[in-house]
Formats: sequence, C-alpha cells, structure tokens
Amino acid sequence: MGPILQESGSIATRLSPTAMTDAPESAALLVGARVRLLQAPPYLKTADPMPMLRPPDLVDAGEEGDVVGLRAGEQVAVRFRRGVFLLERRQLELLEPA
Repeated sequence: MGPILQESGSIATRLSPTAMTDAPESAALLVGARVRLLQAPPYLKTADPMPMLRPPDLVDAGEEGDVVGLRAGEQVAVRFRRGVFLLERRQLELLEPA
C-alpha cells in the first residue's frame, strides 16, 4: 500500500502507514474532526504562514473547534470562533460526530 495523502487546502500531508498504526489517537484526528480544548494554554500560536503568539484569553477551556490542518510534531491547526491556532494534540479532546 502506498503512502496516504491528506489534503488541507492547498497543502497535502504525507502519512506513513507505520505512523498511523503506532499512534491510534493521532490517526483518529483528521482534518474536519470536531475537537474540544481541554485546558487553556499559557499562550496561543496562530496558524498563519508567519505564526504570532497571542494571549490565551482568545480561546476558553472547553471551547469547541474544527481541525483544519495537521502539522509536524503532534501539532494541530484548529479553527475556533476567534481564529485558527496551533495546539498540541494532548491539549485536545476528540468529540464524537453528531
């Protein structure tokens, strides 16, 4: 089986079959998934081409958002009501589809 490509806008992320089997939680987290922020981080990092640090009060703990991109190092780009921010996978809870 060849590599799996996951598209996010104009960016395609290559997922290796071993990465998908080694981390089942990460494999379940795909672009378009609904997530909840477990705990507010000390700061927020924007998901812009040139990221900026923003104050943590832009997103509340427990706020729900949509995954719009998967980045290296277990980072996930999530769209919340006040912007798109990069967060660690461990800071997010995957919500069941409605």
